[in-house]
Amino acid sequence: MTTSTHEGGRLLQWLHRKAGAPDGANDPAAFEPEAVVQVLRFASRFFGPGRYFDLEVRGMEHVPEKPVMVVSNHSGGTSIPDVWGFAFAWYQRFGTERPIHPLAHEMILSTRTTARFFGRLGVLRAGRGVAGDVLTRWGRDLLVMPGGDVDTWRPYRDRYKVQFGGRTGYARTAITAGVPIVPVANAGAHETLFVLTDGRKLAQRIRLRELTRANVFPISFSLPWGLTIGPWPHLPVPARLRYRFGTPIVPPPLAPGEEPSDEVVLDVDAAVRAAVQAMLDDLRRESEEIARWRKAS
Repeated sequence: MTTSTHEGGRLLQWLHRKAGAPDGANDPAAFEPEAVVQVLRFASRFFGPGRYFDLEVRGMEHVPEKPVMVVSNHSGGTSIPDVWGFAFAWYQRFGTERPIHPLAHEMILSTRTTARFFGRLGVLRAGRGVAGDVLTRWGRDLLVMPGGDVDTWRPYRDRYKVQFGGRTGYARTAITAGVPIVPVANAGAHETLFVLTDGRKLAQRIRLRELTRANVFPISFSLPWGLTIGPWPHLPVPARLRYRFGTPIVPPPLAPGEEPSDEVVLDVDAAVRAAVQAMLDDLRRESEEIARWRKAS
């Protein structure tokens, strides 16, 4: 079994002392195709053309043979409608014969119940060790959203801007594993609530990172709470979730035993961010054109 190398915050450590450390979401072997099928059957009521979440996906033909690392921006707060929409589209296209393992912040996997539930769906605690194992030892696909909490809680005005927060570990992992990176941009999930501010300064003042390894303490409007302070899950309003898959980015090969240099890591990271940002720019322009057309008609 491979576990994350990250140290938990004090709040998580206290929770684990009280309830025991979760035994799920650490091992790719916990993936259960039957559990995915059950969730897909339920999700089909909400995701798809004309559904509660009108799903539009383009470019999946760019995905090469496994294993690949899929790298995407992150949107929509703690309820993560963008991840649910992505997983629905992925399994509609590839089936459970090609599982993909999303990496998640340990906060949502901090109890035995949530860890076991998400672990059966292939979700794993974010960590470079488990990420490398998925791609190499298991030969499976991996979904990484490097921006994490910084990206998913970026202000509404920045919904079309990539915010990876300077995190480049994903690029080093892909280079070391020798797998292509598929850039993905998504839009729409950030319109299921209205984020006023990510609250980074407030998070620093209350030392939130020491408690939960989180960097933001957002202020937002959402259902059913109205004005909320903190990363509360919300009831997403109906939205059109749009996904764009870009051309794979192939990292430079390494010699046996060679470690990627910082310069190469930064170059790959810059290429991925540029690709995701370009697709987000296209999505923004599409939204603006639709808005102008509606206004004219």
